[in-house]
This record gives sequence, C-alpha cells and structure tokens, in this order.
Amino acid sequence: MNRKITTIAATAAVTAGMATAANAQEIRIGWVAWADAEFMTKLTDEIINEHFDAETELIQTGAAPQYTGLANGDIDLILDSWQPTTHEDYLDEYGDEIVDLGALYTDAKLGWIVPIYLYEQGLTSIEDLKEPKWRERLDGQIQGIDPGAGLTRLSKETIEEYDLDYDLIEASGSAMTAALARAARREEPIVVTGWSPHWKFGAWNLKYLEDPKGTLGGPESIHAMSREGFKEDHPTVAAFASCVNIEIDTLNKYMFRGREEGTEQAVQDFLEERSDQVDSWVQCAREES
Repeated sequence: MNRKITTIAATAAVTAGMATAANAQEIRIGWVAWADAEFMTKLTDEIINEHFDAETELIQTGAAPQYTGLANGDIDLILDSWQPTTHEDYLDEYGDEIVDLGALYTDAKLGWIVPIYLYEQGLTSIEDLKEPKWRERLDGQIQGIDPGAGLTRLSKETIEEYDLDYDLIEASGSAMTAALARAARREEPIVVTGWSPHWKFGAWNLKYLEDPKGTLGGPESIHAMSREGFKEDHPTVAAFASCVNIEIDTLNKYMFRGREEGTEQAVQDFLEERSDQVDSWVQCAREES
C-alpha cells in the first residue's frame, strides 16, 4: 500500500515534522487514537489507496493538533470532527480556515457511563453522584480520557454545573477502557467518560447516566474536514470523503471485531462483507468530482 504511518504527540511536533507537507501528491490524514477514529481512518485509507491511487500518510495526534494542522495546511484530511458540541472550541477557532466535507455518521453520543450492575443498584443519573454513598464507593473519582478531548472539557463543566465533589482522572482512551475492564471483571464501582460508537458497548453491558442539565450535549454528528485547497488538489478523494456514510450500529459491530481481532482485520472484513457499500461510495465520488 502507498502509505506511511506517523505518530505525533503535540502541536509543535506536528508543525516541525510537516515541512514536506507541500508534496502535493501525498495525502496526510490526521487521526486521534479513539476506536471509532482509528477504524474509520484506516478504512478510508485502504479505499483511497485501492481505488484512487493516492499516496497517504496517517498521522496520529491529539484533537487540538489535528485542527491546527488543518488550518496550517500541514494536515490534509481528518475523519473525526465531532459536531456541534464536542469540538465546538476548535471549530470556533479554526472553522473559517478549514472545510467541512460532510457527516460520516450521525446519532453519536457523549456521556458518563456505568456498568449495568451499578445502574441496577440505583446509580442512574449524574444527580445521584451527589449522594455520599456513591461518592464513597467511587472514591470521589470519575475516570476520564485525554486532556485535549472535548469530552474532557465537557466533563469538567459537568462537575461544576452539578456541584460534584469529584476529581476527573485524565488519561488516554485505552487507560479508560482498561480501568473499566478491571472494574467490570470484579463488579466494582466505576463511572467513566465515554462515547458511542465504541467497541466497549459490545464488550460489556453498559448504561449512560441521565444528564438532566444537558451539560454533556445531545446527539452528535462526526464529519470529515479538510484543509483549504484540498478539494482543488484532490477532487475525487475530497468527494469520496463527502460520500462516505455508515450506520452507527454497523460501526459498533466492526469496532468490536477490531478489538477482538485487530483493526486491520476488521477493516478487511468490512471491505469484503460490504463491498457493495464501498463500491457505492467510490461511484459517488467519481460522479461528484
């Protein structure tokens, strides 16, 4: 395949490492190490390489460097822009300098999540966390994800809005799922910040806590975004990104398979089992470009 894979941890590293981004034929695709972003990015990458004969480089980074990279022209394309709430800050800052190519899937959701055994014991709402018994059982902690995530920002706001005496533990998405796995195995108390689509809903029986104040937002759409000028440089690939559309239940299925068998295998399974759907995206791109 005509691709490279790069891992970049910070905005400075993104900018410093992209002096060759002006190589017009190489498409640099940014992605955050979230399960849905990884699957969609690697699926799209395979299709671009197979059907559009383009060279690609996958750049793993944080959410903030993604948007900075797009605005600077150092990243060509991302496939995980959560709208309207999760990435609101980035869109407010960079929205006039980047291009929205359209929604890849809808009905995504953010929230605080508990295993079913806690839900059945009465922990059904964020309001319930004010009860001393729950604070004691949870050791005053909410297990979060990476500091740059929109979900982390919203979770901090939620703690303030609900006047909760809890600490938000910031860590990677994989650290969050590892903590959830340990707790679920032992049926211990835990609240995690999470989202769907995600493979964890296939691994465990989980429930979202009710959010009566709505601080964690409502339904979200996940969009493809590009740098300015990308449509002109790569019209068919840009059109392809606009044509991709996937059901969230289907995405959950293949993400869980990716967790069990590896993302690359799940991508290959999708390409084989849903070849008609892939062909329709490719045909749409060729007609639109």
